[in-house]
Amino acid sequence: MLTMLRRGAQTWVAKGLFFLLVASFAVWGVSGSMFSGGGDTVVSVGETEVSALEFRLAYDRQLSLLSQQFGTRITTEQARAFGIENQVYSQLVAGAALDEQARNMQLGLSEDRLAGLIAADPAFQGINGQFSRQNFAAVLRNVGMSEDDYIRNRQQVAVRTQVVEALADGFELPDTLLDAFGRHRAETRTVDYLIVDESMIDPIGEPSDEELAAYFEDNGSRFTAPEYRSIAYVTLTASDIADPDGIDAEVVRAEFDNNADRYTSVERRTLDQLVFPNREAAEAAATSLAEGTSFDDVVAEAGRTAADVRIGTFARNQMTNEALAEAAFAVDEAGGVTDVVDGPFGPVIMRVAAIEGGEETAFEDVEAQIREDLAMAEAAQTLFDVFNAYEDARAGGLSVQDAAREQQLTPVVIEAVDRSGRTPEGDVLSDLPQSRDLLAQAFDTDIGIETQPINLGSDGYLFFEVLDVEEARDRTLDEVRDDVVADWQADQRAAALAARAEELRASAADGTPLAEIATELGATVRTEYNLQRDSENATFGPEAIAAAFAGPGGHVATAPAANGAGEIVMRVNEVAISASNAISEQERTAIARSGGDDLLDQLVTRLQAEYPVRINQQLGTQALGF
Repeated sequence: MLTMLRRGAQTWVAKGLFFLLVASFAVWGVSGSMFSGGGDTVVSVGETEVSALEFRLAYDRQLSLLSQQFGTRITTEQARAFGIENQVYSQLVAGAALDEQARNMQLGLSEDRLAGLIAADPAFQGINGQFSRQNFAAVLRNVGMSEDDYIRNRQQVAVRTQVVEALADGFELPDTLLDAFGRHRAETRTVDYLIVDESMIDPIGEPSDEELAAYFEDNGSRFTAPEYRSIAYVTLTASDIADPDGIDAEVVRAEFDNNADRYTSVERRTLDQLVFPNREAAEAAATSLAEGTSFDDVVAEAGRTAADVRIGTFARNQMTNEALAEAAFAVDEAGGVTDVVDGPFGPVIMRVAAIEGGEETAFEDVEAQIREDLAMAEAAQTLFDVFNAYEDARAGGLSVQDAAREQQLTPVVIEAVDRSGRTPEGDVLSDLPQSRDLLAQAFDTDIGIETQPINLGSDGYLFFEVLDVEEARDRTLDEVRDDVVADWQADQRAAALAARAEELRASAADGTPLAEIATELGATVRTEYNLQRDSENATFGPEAIAAAFAGPGGHVATAPAANGAGEIVMRVNEVAISASNAISEQERTAIARSGGDDLLDQLVTRLQAEYPVRINQQLGTQALGF
């Protein structure tokens, strides 16, 4: 039941309606006149219509959200593979169904309530937290939306929300059901099992030509050659154009001499500071210290602890009070104390608890690093000059490679790579710069097209060009014979192991002890204690867990081992409930929310059956420009 509710929370209704019910204008990020005009109808539910413009806007936003989740731009082909178009149709139909229901229920919103909702939108508030008429007009102007369009849409969202909240808000499951959830989750099982491995089946030989041909015919899609592209790229960063050897030796020496403090380990001192209420008390403490009383004893007499007086470790230039700095760094050795010094909060005496000595660095030890730093700084200054010169060369008709060489950059050519970064030989190109963006964009453009550079960090660029495209194709059996044989053998082996395991399961189900079966096979019976529904391990993966919990005590089942070692034959010996079976308040809330989403899903399904739904997919395709 828990699993069912979780699935309910992941349905298109639960996800899509929250998207459609977004009330904050700041989250919309719309551009263009959102609902004005609209042309022909793409989706209609009853008398509620969704225009081509609305459909395109919803599609673009869904594409943007998915791209953010994957961290890369989703291409048109990938969007089709993900079924984004159908998801958007489902979302818009769901929203239109709720709007139609609200219209038939004659739900509305008072002008005062609508004004309150708009005034509460943070996007329209000024620095004082109040509604700003100027901000309201500016935000709408920036996205090209009229005030009437916004108010009408805001009212539509608010009315639709009434239907959703009336159904799902405050939904709670009965304690009896929640207790059943807890017991279900906390159930544990002790399972005896043995592994059926390759030693227990006949060896798998070579397939005949007829078997291999038939297998290849049935599974040819496994061996299809993907689309490959040849790509030339060049990176432009400060390190790509830096020339350390070109930095004059005198400039390097001058940098060292003028910034010697950068190459010297500065002396730092750990200080304890005792503040006195007046000068007389401080002088008395100084006299006591001079007579041999320890600083720690003076601190204790003042009612302080070591932690109270420890102020930290400082270099001289880190101390803001010059008098204190001079006194602290005048002490000759660790453990020494200062005279009475007038501090910002009264007279103080300081102890130098520890000294970290400074150390000078020889010029020869840092010369190479200084040269590198100067070269990088110089390169950073000329980076944009090189960028503009490169762009001018490309605009003049030069290829990526020729334009790169003209700027003393090194172009790289990838002869063939698929979308995943794999070569025809099966090697993964792990050293591609910005590989995700580079491959995504390279497979979303055409040969010879000048593309926009990809950013490398905050001050670098990646330029690329598609040189050649090798379309995806079906391979012949001769090309992939070894791979087909290996897959055929793997499938035959898996089938033989499953069949052998089923024979043993039937024997165990008829009453033969697992220990007896194991002895005949020369195998070992193992025991998995306190197995839970979420306690997967190297042996018991999802399939094995499901099999172990598929029946009562004494239940016998088989499943593949998670580590690929073979098939598991298991018997459930004990079923128990662990003590930690209570449902937390957070879990109660999540389960209730999932149940509310499930109710909402059912409502939308019912409304779609009650009101006529029409979808003009041809117009939708035209709106997307496909």
